[in-house]
Amino acid sequence: MIKRIAQAIMVMTALLFSATSVLATDLYSVTGLGTLGGPYSEGFGINNSGQITGTSYTRNAYFPYHAFLYSGGSMQDLGPPGWYSEGYDINDSGQVTGVSHFVGNGDHAFLYSGGSMQDLGTIAGTYSVGLGINNSGQVTGYSNSNIYVGREAVFFMHAFLYSDGSMQDLGTLGGTFSAGYDINDSGQVTGHSYTKDGDHAFLYSDGSMRDLGTLGGTYSVGLGINNSGQVTGYSYTSNAYFAYHAFLYSGGSMKDLGTLGGTSSEGIGINDSGQVTGYSETSGDTATHAFLYDDDSMVDLNSLISDPSWVLTSATDINDVGQIVGYGDHTLSSGVVRQEAFLLTPVAAVPEPSAFFLLAAGLGGLALIRRKAVFRGQYTKLKKGSSNGRPFVRTSRYFSAPPVPPRYP
Repeated sequence: MIKRIAQAIMVMTALLFSATSVLATDLYSVTGLGTLGGPYSEGFGINNSGQITGTSYTRNAYFPYHAFLYSGGSMQDLGPPGWYSEGYDINDSGQVTGVSHFVGNGDHAFLYSGGSMQDLGTIAGTYSVGLGINNSGQVTGYSNSNIYVGREAVFFMHAFLYSDGSMQDLGTLGGTFSAGYDINDSGQVTGHSYTKDGDHAFLYSDGSMRDLGTLGGTYSVGLGINNSGQVTGYSYTSNAYFAYHAFLYSGGSMKDLGTLGGTSSEGIGINDSGQVTGYSETSGDTATHAFLYDDDSMVDLNSLISDPSWVLTSATDINDVGQIVGYGDHTLSSGVVRQEAFLLTPVAAVPEPSAFFLLAAGLGGLALIRRKAVFRGQYTKLKKGSSNGRPFVRTSRYFSAPPVPPRYP
């Protein structure tokens, strides 16, 4: 009898290791969003219904990239025809903000709602871009303005808050530049601004802009904010000029989130549970991989999927049910590798081996415990679905910063 019990324990242990192996490599399913006919696409923002916005190349050789709205399994081109646009954020009503070229006005922030694209104008100059939108339809971003000092024009770029049909200048932390990257449902804005000590992340709330400081260096940027006022972004550290790390600002302090073994990382998206997504250089700085930061640990998202055709390079946003959007290198069936937007969806259950159905059912509780230990209650989050409407994005076309891989304007 003892021998039989021992054998049963060995079998159960083997099955448990098999189950946990599946869990460790297949916690997310991957959906490629495709393109609008061109060679690549990037996903930037996701809402709590799983709708996504971003940018994709089209077949148009002269104005090749357009903002898109991905919903119900298909990618809709937001236009405008004959010009370019990029979608950076989406709220729970499906409203999108970004930047587009408007004939006669130039490159301006837009609000896409109800099937039409509205020009949001500028503060006082010729250029603006919308980077974040909340569930009230308020938009943040930045805009230029030419202010004359005597007879000389002085160029400024300032963060703005667009609300109720007007664009408010949010000012700066003392310099000539600021940019808003994300906004929560309370109207709090995060971004960065020049200061006398360098470029710093800020939190704009109740009419004032607060300096969030750095991780020891002279440069920091706030890229994402949730409804609790927690902020993620990246900051240079005191170690070296080229070392920047993702951070989580919460309760008045900035926490270094570390890296996936490489020199640098960048926090981009954050949901209402405080989970952070972004990208990090891997060991030896030979590649950048998408990450999920949760429960005080940073996990390479490539280790949580089983599809070998994907290398996830950047995770740009996460919603409150745990879905993640971003972009990566996708190897097509033809062998061609292209950069493509992706959607990661948490896997709801582990497949049960038919020969051990009853035993697997008994082990299911242990499997769930392991998952929760890794992701701090992933299944609970699947049922929450509160409002967020996150944000953002940036590309090298619109923003010149220290030597940092381009991600947002």
